[in-house]
Amino acid sequence: MQNLNMGKEKLHPIPSRDPVSGGKLHITELACEESGVTIRGAFEVPKYASLDAEQAKFLETFLRCRGMLNSVERELNISYPTVRARLDSLLEALELTPTRDEFRRERNGDRKSRILEELERGEITPEEAKEKLGVAR
Repeated sequence: MQNLNMGKEKLHPIPSRDPVSGGKLHITELACEESGVTIRGAFEVPKYASLDAEQAKFLETFLRCRGMLNSVERELNISYPTVRARLDSLLEALELTPTRDEFRRERNGDRKSRILEELERGEITPEEAKEKLGVAR
């Protein structure tokens, strides 16, 4: 992430881990130079601040390309499979699940529930349920 200059003081990127113990950090103070206001408390470090430099650069490029993977491919001069792998890695780092995967899991779960209900009502045999569920014999 970029270093920002505010006034005369150079600001540094937020570290996400304690350099001594490796533990997670939290923010205890926020300040506004302009007004002189300081706020103290325990604040969560945004998950985007925990991205490494390569992930942050990829995210910025992805956003500038408006999510068009072929544009990201050209911009970073990497292959399409590498773009997909980096995007998957970024999603994992941010603890996000792609919506298509969530939909597929939900749809698959609904299908399994429906098959089990059919079995329970006696509409299909256990063998038919196994076959529909793709369970190996």
